[in-house]
Amino acid sequence: MPADPRAPIPFPCAAGRPLVLGHRGASARAPENTLAAFACAMEEGADGFELDVWRCGSGEVVVIHDEDARRVSGEPLAIAHEPVARLRALDVGVWRGREFAGERVPLLEEVLERFPAAVVNVELKAARLPDLRLATAVARIVRQVRATHRVVVSSFSCALLGAFRLAAPEVPAGYLVDRRRAWALRAAACTRVLGIRALHPARELVTEARAEAWRTRGLALAVWTVDDAADAVRLGGLGVAAIITNDPRAVREALSRAGRAGQLTR
Repeated sequence: MPADPRAPIPFPCAAGRPLVLGHRGASARAPENTLAAFACAMEEGADGFELDVWRCGSGEVVVIHDEDARRVSGEPLAIAHEPVARLRALDVGVWRGREFAGERVPLLEEVLERFPAAVVNVELKAARLPDLRLATAVARIVRQVRATHRVVVSSFSCALLGAFRLAAPEVPAGYLVDRRRAWALRAAACTRVLGIRALHPARELVTEARAEAWRTRGLALAVWTVDDAADAVRLGGLGVAAIITNDPRAVREALSRAGRAGQLTR
């Protein structure tokens, strides 16, 4: 019998504290969404990292945040229209310093294979019309590299999350929310209709009352983007499942101190 796409799926966890995930890697110190940034996050004690994916013009799943490559490479190439060879020829590291010259746009499978111990939050990016084939391509890759136990998929798009839940019901999925209008209604509808058991709220949305209500509903919380140590400890005390940060070292150290002081809720 096939798995129920509405069934709750366990969210990855760490013992006694939230997971610490580097936002686009350790992007406070390395060029975002590159192998260098992911390696830096792991070296700084992160449990893994968050990254962003699109399907490029030739169909491969590439790791980059924006719809085009201008900001990180200087080239205004639309990700959805360019073949992977053209995108892989770009230097997306030198803008952060000469020591990062030669960093390339990674492929999702390349990242998952390079960091087999990392928990990876894969954000499915969406333009005005979501590319539902992105969801099915990510599901296929995650299975191929046998990473279903350590991948979480998130998106602001309910359509993409629905497509992913159907394609890979065994992988946890989280709905991303920020301060945009009617976020609470969308979050409630998306999580209930799709059977999603995680919510990925912006840090400023996470109050004590909301965290308690969300946890009562059985939602794991992965909060972004948290770079302040005191804020990380506050969230840890509210029992969030994961903290996504540009500065994994600082957040990990703050949580370690708070854990020794008995300030974290698990």
